[in-house]
Amino acid sequence: MTDTTLALLAFVPLALAGILLIGFRLAAKVAMPIVFVVTALIGWLAWDMTLSHIAASTLQGLILTVSILWIIFGAILLLNTLKHSGGISAIRKGFSGISPDRRVQAIIVAWLFGCFIEGASGFGTPAAVAAPLLVALGFPALSAVVVGMMIQSTPVSFGAVGTPIVVGVTGGLDRSGITQQLQAGDATWMEYFRLISSEVAIIHGIVGILMPLIMVVLMVRFFGANRSWKEGLTITPFALFAGVAFVVPYMIAGVVLGPEFPSMIGALVGLAIVVPAARRGFLLPQDTWDFPPSDSWPDSWIGKLELKMDDVAGKATLSTWMGWVPYILLAVFLVASRTIEPLKNALTAFAFGWNDILGEGIGGSIEPLYLPGGILLLVVLVTALLHRMKAGELKAAFGDSSRTILGAGFVLIFTIPMVRILINSGVNGADLVSMPVAMAQFVAASVGDIYPFFAPAVGALGAFIAGSNTVSNLMLSDFQFNVASQLGVSTAFMVALQAVGAAAGNMIAIHNVVAASATVGLLGREGTTIRKTLLPTLYYIIAAGILGMLGLYALDLADPLSTALAG
Repeated sequence: MTDTTLALLAFVPLALAGILLIGFRLAAKVAMPIVFVVTALIGWLAWDMTLSHIAASTLQGLILTVSILWIIFGAILLLNTLKHSGGISAIRKGFSGISPDRRVQAIIVAWLFGCFIEGASGFGTPAAVAAPLLVALGFPALSAVVVGMMIQSTPVSFGAVGTPIVVGVTGGLDRSGITQQLQAGDATWMEYFRLISSEVAIIHGIVGILMPLIMVVLMVRFFGANRSWKEGLTITPFALFAGVAFVVPYMIAGVVLGPEFPSMIGALVGLAIVVPAARRGFLLPQDTWDFPPSDSWPDSWIGKLELKMDDVAGKATLSTWMGWVPYILLAVFLVASRTIEPLKNALTAFAFGWNDILGEGIGGSIEPLYLPGGILLLVVLVTALLHRMKAGELKAAFGDSSRTILGAGFVLIFTIPMVRILINSGVNGADLVSMPVAMAQFVAASVGDIYPFFAPAVGALGAFIAGSNTVSNLMLSDFQFNVASQLGVSTAFMVALQAVGAAAGNMIAIHNVVAASATVGLLGREGTTIRKTLLPTLYYIIAAGILGMLGLYALDLADPLSTALAG
């Protein structure tokens, strides 16, 4: 088969998923088993993967599935705990003191608080935490998931204390080979790495400044009584203010401090500025926007979580501060577990998995204490003590959460193994590159010198496949580096475009959508969510692509480090 035929075959699983989920509007629990079977057949028949390697990849995917389900369970359990303790009632009342406007609530809870959780934890945790919290505040489940998925953009490259850059980019590039070339030009790897981090922060900062506005405009357009663009745009001054309050400290941290803390610092500074401003009505419009009455919501908006959220009367005696304490503890515990080395080592020491699955050289492990699910469970136990919950209330929270997790488990046991087959397809009897790399090479060969415009889209494609910025960077950073070398442009800037695009791709990654949907009881409507988050994803990769063309050709950002590498 020709390279073109192979590339088109590699696209088939993604195209099929899109057709089934978006075109035919099938539930993921129906669509993803079909996509899994097709992917396995392509790997076996076209890529000449052994059945043993396909089986090992499937088992590796199942191990990863358990990790993700553990995070989802923890997020749902925390919300149900707060429901039974009265914490949710306290949080709801607290927002009446900031602003009753749902647009303002979305910016503060989803964007700023969500960006902090992304910076501390990553791996889909922000949407899993923010979506059920928004539902508890009175948002329709579908709107909560759509808004929650839009968090998976600007902060993602520096999520989980910089993992997509520290692990993804570093692991995805030929560090030793690049270091030798850099030394020939009197440069160092650390200078080159910091340059990539700085450029990622600057590109994200420029593109991301509009994300709070896009988030609320789409929310109002899709879920407002009048389906009005104008009603969303009236909050433009405040949304842009919130965008600036986040991205300015975010960019400064990315340039000065490196990749570990930009998202957390941007979110903390943003919260410190935006919340007091909202209390004072600074830049807020005259109108106060809300969703239509809940009894008029279409069934497609409603998840099982709403239907049960008011079943248990809150105690209504907790203060707003005490209601928020569990989420503050979650943020503190997440940061501590990622930054305090002795604690991190202790949490990661407890792990179990399979190192050499079926003798195929691939493995997977679960670190239940280090994963956000373990941190969430700890917060739940502390919350039960702080809120003086009865044993029966905590038991009810566990029961509600266990029932919710079952649907997500069925979908993910097909979705993530499918992803691992794609990623592991580079080990085959036909001496072919992996399917994701084949797709990327096809795009690069098709567009030539304008490739920098498409570089973010390639990164997004990798994240759409893998559901992870980190994995996309691991798969495709070296490919992007080599394309830049062939074009004679800055390799660092091209790798930065990869990382930015990979962050944007998380907004439409199937298993991220499934995970967020599961937390609000909305499984089966994943295609609807992806259709709505396609718009901000397209904005992100197009805007980043334009910046790529301007930076590499108009501004000629060929820096000394790239010159050393080119030489």
